Order: sequence, then structure tokens, then C-alpha cells
Amino acid sequence: MPPAMTDLLDIWAGHSPLAGHALDTITVDFLLPTGIYIQMDVPREATIQHIKLLLWKQAQSFPMFPALGEMESHMFECVNQAAVHEELEDETRRLCDVRPFLPVLKLVTRNCGRAERLLDSKIGVLIGKGLHELDAMNDQEVKDFRCKMFRLSEERMQRVQMMTCMEWLQACFSPQLEPMAGTAITDGLNERQVDLKVIIHFDQSQDSASVMVPSSCTPTELMEQAVRKWLTTHGPEEEAWQGQYVLRVSHCLEFLCGDDPLSQYKYIRTCLQAKEPPHLTLVHTSTVKAMFDKEISAIGAVVSRKSSNPPLPLPPKRRVQTCVWGVSSPFKIVLVTGSKVNAEETAKVQVRAGLFHGTELLCKPAVSSESNGRSDHTWKDSTLEFDISVCDLPRMTRLCFAIYAVMDKVKKQKSTKNAHINKYQTIRKAGKVHYPIAWVNTMVFDYKGQLKIGHIILHCWSSFPDELEEMLNPIGTIQTNPYTENATALHIHFPEYSSHPIIFPPSIRSDSSQSGRGGKKFHIELKEIMERDPLSQLCENEKDLIWTLRYDCWENFPQSLPKLLLSVKWSKHEDMAQLQALLQIWPKLCPRDALELLDFNYPDQYVREYAVGCLRDMSDEELSQYLLQLVQVLRYEPYYDCALTHFLLKRAQGNRKIGHFLFWHLRSEIHMPAVSVQFALILEAYCRGSIPHIEVLKKQVEALSKLKSVNELIKLGTIKNARSKTKEAMLTKEAMMTCLRQSGYSETLSDLHSPLNPNILLVEKCRYMDSKMKPLWIVYNNKLLGGDSLGIIFKNGDDLRQDMLTLQILRLMDLLWKEANLDLRIVPYGCLATGDRAGLIEVVSSADTIANIQLTSSNVAAAAAFNKDALLNWLKERNSSDTLERVIEEFTLSCAGYCVATYVLGIGDRHSDNIMVRSTGQLFHIDFGHILGNFKSKFGIKRERVPFILTHDFIHVIQQGKTGYTEKFGSFRQYCEEAYLILRKNGNLFITLFALMLTAGLPELTSVKDIQYLKDSLALGKTDEEALKQFRQKFDEALRESWTTKVNWMAHNVAKDNRS
Repeated sequence: MPPAMTDLLDIWAGHSPLAGHALDTITVDFLLPTGIYIQMDVPREATIQHIKLLLWKQAQSFPMFPALGEMESHMFECVNQAAVHEELEDETRRLCDVRPFLPVLKLVTRNCGRAERLLDSKIGVLIGKGLHELDAMNDQEVKDFRCKMFRLSEERMQRVQMMTCMEWLQACFSPQLEPMAGTAITDGLNERQVDLKVIIHFDQSQDSASVMVPSSCTPTELMEQAVRKWLTTHGPEEEAWQGQYVLRVSHCLEFLCGDDPLSQYKYIRTCLQAKEPPHLTLVHTSTVKAMFDKEISAIGAVVSRKSSNPPLPLPPKRRVQTCVWGVSSPFKIVLVTGSKVNAEETAKVQVRAGLFHGTELLCKPAVSSESNGRSDHTWKDSTLEFDISVCDLPRMTRLCFAIYAVMDKVKKQKSTKNAHINKYQTIRKAGKVHYPIAWVNTMVFDYKGQLKIGHIILHCWSSFPDELEEMLNPIGTIQTNPYTENATALHIHFPEYSSHPIIFPPSIRSDSSQSGRGGKKFHIELKEIMERDPLSQLCENEKDLIWTLRYDCWENFPQSLPKLLLSVKWSKHEDMAQLQALLQIWPKLCPRDALELLDFNYPDQYVREYAVGCLRDMSDEELSQYLLQLVQVLRYEPYYDCALTHFLLKRAQGNRKIGHFLFWHLRSEIHMPAVSVQFALILEAYCRGSIPHIEVLKKQVEALSKLKSVNELIKLGTIKNARSKTKEAMLTKEAMMTCLRQSGYSETLSDLHSPLNPNILLVEKCRYMDSKMKPLWIVYNNKLLGGDSLGIIFKNGDDLRQDMLTLQILRLMDLLWKEANLDLRIVPYGCLATGDRAGLIEVVSSADTIANIQLTSSNVAAAAAFNKDALLNWLKERNSSDTLERVIEEFTLSCAGYCVATYVLGIGDRHSDNIMVRSTGQLFHIDFGHILGNFKSKFGIKRERVPFILTHDFIHVIQQGKTGYTEKFGSFRQYCEEAYLILRKNGNLFITLFALMLTAGLPELTSVKDIQYLKDSLALGKTDEEALKQFRQKFDEALRESWTTKVNWMAHNVAKDNRS
């Protein structure tokens, strides 16, 4: 690791008056291949190409210049901020963006294959991990995976080269369809189709026209009318108008180029719900063709239309192999040594090893003898034998180790250095305590299905999760700790059981015998078991019953597959074989049900391949909805080359929007050592199969890097000027604006596809918010629709992944309610984690916080929270009397939606600054730092004593300011109850989605106990009547205790008033 930079404002940070000097030029040391050393001042914002030109001119006056040869045959090399050598093949980058660790550039001779090297360099910079790091890995699995992905990506790019312009447009810029919008929109009275008023804009022109069409009209029919209208006013009508234009959603890069009715497009339906006319732009095909040609030429620069790859290698000669099912010897391993074990001198060290299939322990763990020593350890009985035969090991068996210290007695700790370790202590015998030191996992079979043999060194992890199984951590990664210098190392040996390689059989034929059926009595019992939620535990008798009646399950309860899999005795290879046969005939599950099979509890390769097969039926919209979880469950895949990786890459490379979010979900976690290599390999494969997307994503990465440096500049300025708030604000704002005016910043932040939603935006202005992390608030003008401004908040220092998960679940709730014909006007704004404690949040337009609305209406902060008229008056000021009723209905619907959502998800810290209202009436919540019932407390007392926020000023708006208007309040209550029952029906889906996120490292989602909150709030296991009774009690409690919310809000307003 490189030495830490003590000053945040290093030489590559933006120009700032706070630094006390202007760094327009940097003194750089150049090392030439001829042995000549040149020191020269260069502009810090110059491109690498320009710097090379300046160096070449300077080098002419130095000895041995002719020996250098051609300038183009050389490139620069530097040591980057991660202390890794980086080749600067992409010479369009600016020096201040490269950010060498020290201002030293080495000139080296460029090898052949410039285009390929340039692509490698761009991909390395883009994904945040140099490809030379992957090249240097001595890992055959990594090499085989990269080789395979290289070939598949080149084939994919060759197929794109063969696409027509319209096929390409559909793949890259197709708009979102409403999943459940199968029918045309009717007026609800006479069931007549609603006519749409569409505003048509004409590209390259200021003109626009309105067109009335039925909602069942297709984009082609709408375009025909629009073109005719254009031609009647601008020129003679032409017969051959077709194919010359395409329709684009005016504010973004989404083209309506399918044959679906307009009513099925999400954008059109959103406009109708908001009672606003859709805006579409007529774009000439020549404009689209120019975009298409640019992307095809980018591919052509690297990939030829015919494969340049050599033919596939011949299959290896057949070697004599032994099937694992024929090896009856007990499984064993040998402990060779343990080094760098961080234990006290008086402690004795033991190793515990367990064999797991998912979370199921296959046999009793094996424990080593005790070892004395300081750092290095060996064990007398070094062979650990397990009570399971080699033939009964499942394909996905994990070998999990825990190294722990055995203390004779509990010592009172004098320091707090290792105080946290008490959390994990396990007392085995009177007076003896076991302290975990390190853990590590590895697979028993390698990626080719061969039983491992020989010596292996496992570098261990020292951080433990909340829950341990026999002191082991089976859910932990199978990757070893990359920081080998200080990590505990466990040297083990896998013995040989045969003179030939032992292989797990690839697959078996289907077994046609269908034994295992029960009568009516068993059918009822089976039905009761199958209807339980995913968190319910099965007892051994129930597992035996399910396995015995597996063909009843197959015939009558196909959705019960997860429970059948939990009933398999994975330590018996005969049962494994029968399950494989059954999977081949098992009917497909719907994609939502199949998601559960990707959980850690179901590691079997064939089960996961079956689940991925079910996911292939997902539409692009549905896949986008669950992409966050699908990326997280990649952590559960023990091998790089798996069905889920192939599925995600194929869908991402076929749809630019899915590719965009897949990139960012992976890129934002590339810094995590447990997934760094796996995610880098997938990112590299995506980039090689989506070459035109590289430049778009590269600009986003550069823009975020610039915003981070501006944010750090502001934080530093705030620290330096903490005494004078006025001076701080003036100096920091001046420094920020000076920084943003630099050409390197303005160019990078302009013509940018927003990471939140790939629309082209232009930077307009930037300000920072007064909060702990000093987030930047950037206001953009939409390039595609003049004057339409969009706000984005950049946060540096906050982990936004929990917010991202909560907003994704809110989007899903919104979808489920709409499927049941209940639109609660939810505002699931955009949120995206983009890196280590960094990310972006969409600013919702025309909205303000409850706190600001209340404080504006009152001069006294303490009294503001108790002014029940403030909110209604605020809405009245912003809406005419004609629209006020609709605005209050929007408020009522959205308030109901968020009351139910915040109760079910246990969202805490609900003060008046994180509940907002739009001028259209929509209420919505922001900032989800506390979920699943993790409410804030002070002095051990919970600050939030209500199940959800329902204050009297909210009711005052719902009742339109009238007292005793029970009809409106009754409707509101009905909306809440209906919304709650809809979520209950989908309770298993919510549990599954949270369970799939357990290893993401979110602070309030670390164990199954956290998910138990959902089971309780949705009253799963109870009847609808019992659940509704529970919800009504919570509703009445929220109403009765709303005064406590007002007191909390008053305290918050007073504290906020004192800070300002």
C-alpha cells in the first residue's frame, strides 16, 4: 500500500485559494530509455499527448536523442495512487486525471498491437483495476475465464457489426414498457379508449405541434400523422416519408421504435397519471445513422468483422480418471503449519475445520490438537479426518477453517484494543474460553470438478460476522485474503486417494421411476408445510416427509422446490443423483419464485443453472428491478465461469441500460478485497463485449473523480475556517467555483450521461449542502430539452447502498400495488452507489421538507412543529382552486403508501427534514439510514415511539382542512389497509430479496435475525383477518401517539435553528 497522503489537497487537486498558491504547472521528472533524465515544468491540465510533444522538443537538446527513434513508438509509464505501475496508453487523458503518486514519468518503448493495448488501458482505468494485475495472477481459472470471455465478447461485437441501424437502436435506447400495461387506457365510465394529446417536437427546429391519437395507436401510426402535419406546414407532402424519421422521448435518449401501443410505454402512462401531455421528438434517421456509424467505427478499430482468434484448441487427450462416487475412503486433510497467528503467548491455538454444503454442516467438525508458540504453529495430530466418505461429498462442498485461541481463564481486559473479541467468545468448559483469531474457506473440488490434491497456502481473514456456525463462517468468501503480508497463513495438504485424478461426474440421465407418493392425509400436511415463509425452519420429520413425497411436490407443488432442496440429504450421493434427475423434469418456476434458489442455502450447480433458466423469462424491465440482488448473489458463486455470470453479461450486452447499471453495481464494490478479482473479470468481459459504451462510462468515472476532489476541497476549507462560518462559506464557494471553471473540470462535467439515468446533461451550477459530509448539489440543464433543469446530489463519505436497497424495495411495492390496480403515487427517486462510500442521489423537483414548510410559516422554531395549517396553506399557495382537490388526493394516496411502506420496512429516524412534499401534493420520504426496526435512541430510550408517521397536520390536509370530514379519512384508512394486504401476499418475495443481500455488508442487514422484522411486520403465518387486526392496532397507535412525533420534530427544528 502507498504511504498515506497527509494533506487532502495534494498537487493534483484543483486550484484553490485555500492552498495559498496556484498550481498551473507541475515539475515532472522524465526518465528516458536512453538513460537520460530530464526535469521540466508542464501544465497540470495538459494531455499526455501534449506532454510527450513538449518532452520530444526538449529532448532534442540532450545527448542520444537520435537513439530514441519515432515518437509514436513510445509511451509513458507511472506509478499510480494505488502504488501500481500504469501504462498511459490512452494519451487523450489529462495529467491531473492520471494523478501519478509522484510526478515521475518513465518513457518506454511501445510493443505491437496498439489498438488492443489502448483498449486494455481504457478498460483498466474504467474498472478501477489494471488488467496487468489480472495478467500477473498465477491462476489457471482466471486465465481460462478471460480467454473464454475474450472469444465470446469478440463474437458479440462481430454480431453488432452485422446489425441494422434500427436493431442497434432497439438494443441501446429502447424505452421502458409498463409490465402490467396490457390493455389500452379507458375513461373508466364508458370504457372508451382515451385519446392522447401528444406534443411533437421537430429535431433541428424550434417548431412543435400537438397531435390527438387513440391510446392504442402505435409509434409508427403517430409518426405518420406527425410527419403529415409537418409537411402540410413546411413543404409538399411526400409519399416516401416512412423510414425517414424515428420518435424519441423528448427529454432523454429513449426511442419508440417498437410496435407496442403507446399506452404500454412507461413514459406515456406517467404523463397520463400526471395529467400532462407526453413530449416526443421527431428525429431524422440520418442523425441516428451518424450515432450508429460512430459506434460501429469504435468497434472496427479493435475488432475485425472476421474472427482474428486462432481456432479453438483441440480437446485434451483423454486421461484415465476416477469417478468420485467410487472412492469410499473417509475425507481427510493435513495441517502443515500456521504462521503469523495473532494470539497471546499464554494461549494455546487450535484449528477447527468443517465441511459445508450451503449452511448445512455435512458431518461433525474436525478439531486439531492444541499448539503452543508465539506466531508460528504446528500441530501434533496434523491429520484431520472427517466422518464422511469422499464419495458422499457434494460438488459444491466448502471446507471451512477457524483458528482460535484457547485460554485457561477469562482475563479482565485492561485495554479496549481487543474488546470487540468478547462478542465472539464461546465458553466450552468451565474456566476455558475460545477466542476466534482468523477464518478462511476453500472449495474441495476445483473449477473443473476435480478433487483438490497437494499443498495449498490459505491466507486468512480476521474480521468475523455476527453469526458463526461452530465458530466457522461458511457464508464467507472462498477467496483468500489478498493482503498476504500481515494475514494469518494456514498451510494445508490435500492427500491423494487414487493414482488418477478424481472427478465429480458432470451429469446423469433422468430416472423415469416415480416412487414417492402419498395419500390425501399427507397431501394436506404437505400443503401446510409448503405455504410457510422462507424463514420458517423445517424439522427432520418434515424434511423426511417432503423427500419421501418428492414426486407429489413435483406434480402438485412445483413452487415448493426450495423446501424440497432443503430436505435433500446432501451427504448421500444417491440422493444427490435422484435430485439431479428430478430437476431435469421439474416445471419452470416464475422468475420471482426462482430468485430464492440463488440464495446461499442452494449452492448446487444444477439448481443454480435451473434458477437462471427460469430468470431468462424475465423482461428487461423486470430484470432491472432485481439487478441489485443478482449482482450481490454473484458473491455466492464459488467459480468465475457460472450460469449467472453468463446470463447477466448476455442481458447487459443486449440492453445498454441494464449494462449501465450492471457496470455501476460492480464498479462500486471493486475496492472490496473479497470480490475484487471476480467483479473485475466480469467488468472486463462486459467492456470487451460493449466497446462503444466504454467512452460513455469513462466520462462518468472521470466526472465522479472530479466531483470527489471538489468535495474534498470543500471539506478541507471547512476545517481550516471552522471559526468563522461566514468566511468559511465565502472562501469555500470561491474555491469551488474557481475549481469548476478550469477547462479540465468543465469539459468532463459537460455532455455527460447521468449515472442515475443515462440522459445527456449539461452542467449549469454547483453548490454544497450544509451537512456533515458536505454533499455537492449539482444542477444540470438537460441537453435534449432546453431549459429543463435536473438536480443531482453527490455524496462522498456516506454508504448509499442501504438507501439504494430501500428505494428499490419501494419501487417494487409501487409495482405490486399497480399490478393490483392501486396507484399510491410513490416517488422512488434515483439513488446509485458509485464507489467506496460515494454515490449520487436524484433531486426531486418542486419539493420541500416538512421542516422548511413549517419554519417558513412560523417565526419561532419551537412553535413551527405544532402549526397544523402550514402544510395545507403551502399546497394552496402553489395550486389553483381547480387543481387543489386533485393535489390533496395525491397527498392522501402517497401518504397512505409511505405509512404502510415505512411500517413494513421498519424505517427509522423519521424527522421533519427527511419527509418531503411536492407542490403536486405527493408526500415522500428520504434518507434511509435506519431500517428493519433499528430506531434511534438517546440515553437508552427510543426516540421514535410510533409504528409510522401520521401527524394531525397530515390528517388536516387529507380532510381538506375541515374538522370531522370522516369520509376522506375513511378512504385514507382503506388505502392503507388495502396496500398492507397486497404486500402481505408478496411477503416471501420481500424476505427473499433481503436474504439475497445478507453478504453485501450493509450495517443493518447482517443476519437472518434482521429479516425477522419483515416477517413480524407483515404478520406472516397469520390469517388475513388476524394480520389486518394487528395493522389496525398499529394504525390507531400511530394516531394516538402522534404528539410524540410533534415533540421530536420540535426538538429537531430547535436544534436546526441553533445550528444555522
